[in-house]
Amino acid sequence: MTTIKDIAKAAGVSVTTVSRALNGYSDVNEKTRQKIIEISKELKYSPNTLARSLVMNKSKTIGLLISGLNRGSIKDNFTFEVLVGLNQYVGETDYDLVIFSTTSSKQREKTYSELCRERRVDGVIISGIRTDDPYLREVVDSEIPCVLIDIPIQSDSVGYVTTDNVQGVKKGVQHLIELGHRNIAMVNGHEYAFVSRQRLEGYYQAIEGAGIPINPKWVTNGDFEEKKAEEQALELLSTYPEISAILCASDLMAMGVIKAAKQLGKKVPEELSIVGYDDIILAEHITPALTTIAQDKVQMGFEAAKLLINMLENDNEPHTITLPTELKIRETTSTLRK
Repeated sequence: MTTIKDIAKAAGVSVTTVSRALNGYSDVNEKTRQKIIEISKELKYSPNTLARSLVMNKSKTIGLLISGLNRGSIKDNFTFEVLVGLNQYVGETDYDLVIFSTTSSKQREKTYSELCRERRVDGVIISGIRTDDPYLREVVDSEIPCVLIDIPIQSDSVGYVTTDNVQGVKKGVQHLIELGHRNIAMVNGHEYAFVSRQRLEGYYQAIEGAGIPINPKWVTNGDFEEKKAEEQALELLSTYPEISAILCASDLMAMGVIKAAKQLGKKVPEELSIVGYDDIILAEHITPALTTIAQDKVQMGFEAAKLLINMLENDNEPHTITLPTELKIRETTSTLRK
């Protein structure tokens, strides 16, 4: 195995010069640096990353910490698409990406900082964390650079990437209003999700903006689960048959509402219009194809990785990114039939 001593001998320089050249120090002549890099390639030099991390106190590794990963996550593929974006950006840098998950039992055993030190990561991207998660407070208080997905919290060491959830839901509700609907219900996520708060705010703004009275009883929570949303929609539609449209805070829940409508003999979209949120892969493949508010999950991952690495490289740019959404009109919405 080639060592830096071999490179130093071939280049006619000291071991220290080779080390500093390969590690990007600015006090090495650029011509010498290029010569050393070329020789290291010729000799197929592979750096000892562990030794380098001990010397530089940097591992050049970032982590993706996933909370709440379960069987239901397979269907909505949110985490996978975020991971694709992360990998796309990280792959163009000299950083490595590791994935580790957390559960409530693990959190009782190890603090957030302990988990990061064990994995030897310079910074972390966190997805799926709830507002009541014990790690959230630790993340904010920690000095370990972190980027949160869909959690709008910022500090000197914490940034976030999200989409415009308020405006996204407003697009969906306004679409239903333009189709003539006035009795519009909402199946939201749960109270411990930041996006649920924002999407509910978008619903209220759109309803109020159209001069339609708000009926709080027409808003229910489906916990971002297909089965729970189906159960809630059955109760909602049975109790309030005048509801002609439902805005759902996720596509999975919209699929549950479609099942509920079928059980009640309500045709979609002829008797009930439904709008989802996320634009998961299944959204355009189910029958009828789901009208939904699309958010670019791959881009969210890409921007999160870019933001975190910029933070690690002492970039002073803002630590927040809000991406736009897009209303995709398919087959689950139609003009209100009198």
